[in-house]
Amino acid sequence: MAYTRRQFGRLIGSAALMPAAFQAFAATERRRYKIRDVQTMTLTGPRTYVVVKVTADDGTYGIAEAYGTPGVGVKDQIADLKPLLVGKDPLEIDVIYTQLGEGTKNLSGTRTDGSAHNFMRAASGVEMALWDLAGKLLNQPVAVLLGGAFRDKVRVYDHEAPKDMLNKTSCREWAAKIKEDKSGFTAHKFGIQHSKPGEDSGRDLGNRVLSTKELMRAAQGFENCREAIGWDHDIMVHCHWEFDLRTSLQLAEAVAPMRPLWLEDPLEVDYSDSWKRLVAGSKVPICMGENLARREGFRPFIVNQAADILNPDLRNSGGFLETKRIADMADGYGLPMCTHNTASQLHTWANCQWAGAIRDFITCETITGQGGWMDQLLALDGPYIEKGFVRVNMTKPGLGADLNPDTVKAHLAPGENWWG
Repeated sequence: MAYTRRQFGRLIGSAALMPAAFQAFAATERRRYKIRDVQTMTLTGPRTYVVVKVTADDGTYGIAEAYGTPGVGVKDQIADLKPLLVGKDPLEIDVIYTQLGEGTKNLSGTRTDGSAHNFMRAASGVEMALWDLAGKLLNQPVAVLLGGAFRDKVRVYDHEAPKDMLNKTSCREWAAKIKEDKSGFTAHKFGIQHSKPGEDSGRDLGNRVLSTKELMRAAQGFENCREAIGWDHDIMVHCHWEFDLRTSLQLAEAVAPMRPLWLEDPLEVDYSDSWKRLVAGSKVPICMGENLARREGFRPFIVNQAADILNPDLRNSGGFLETKRIADMADGYGLPMCTHNTASQLHTWANCQWAGAIRDFITCETITGQGGWMDQLLALDGPYIEKGFVRVNMTKPGLGADLNPDTVKAHLAPGENWWG
């Protein structure tokens, strides 16, 4: 029996389809498509945003965002990958991603295997665009293709912080501003307030240790924030891989009474047993992972229980499927997920589509939701962020949103052209 694409899309969404039947139908459908083109377009604003477009031979396309700032060379890397992608079946996403560049001249391994030729940021952007394309070809939302949605909306958080955490009036002004915000954020991440230049903090700025004075300032600052905002909002303590083990434990102890949702990235990026010791000794959940790539990067943190919450960035870790595998591995050890995301509205929307398909997901970072062009990049039906949540698209194929041409054209980087 012959099936239209729409009929096929409905069939693959049915739990009654057995794997063998699915493969038979998929084999028939997949032969229709080949990748015709891969393009990029760079936007500028608070950061740089590299948008990827993968087009099939029937003109259907998928879009996603690769890493922008600090994404030096990502656009060039995607251009380098293009000859390896054109002509491939766009529905064989796992095969394309896994074998990207295999057997090519002067290449040991592939572009995604962690070798010296690793193009993870470029490959991640392409991979996510392929999922949007696949959803459109099969007439299904990406969340369905990833296994289905566990939730219909995803909580997002901002970076809104008081101007002076040590000043209670400043903290009350911060809390009032937050509670009037139209996006309705109820979770906020920011770091400790370091001493100002010229101020005696008792700290040697050349080491990874906080002085007693700075630890007491951190405790007082977060206490002021909690007193001002109350217990209906969550606070996350943001670090930047800047402390040693003992200082990380002391910082966790200092802020623990304020019940932070997590302490993020206090230690150096890569795995060491210090991460395991930190988790064992901290009363505050330890969150990390934004700079790790692939299952192999996360594996030692998972199997050694060296984190409480994993925080991948889909643009770094390998895109939708690879990061879902990371989440599945973590789930076997009882570790929940959140996501690092300093990207545009496009990637925030895509991130929430992915997060909808993750069993144990907490919240997604965003730098959007502040109004202005960053909240108008996509052509959406209805509000974008409501009461601190982004809805998970379950009604339209792919990611369920496309770019707003007028907004894009107004924010193209120098030398870039609208690809429409």
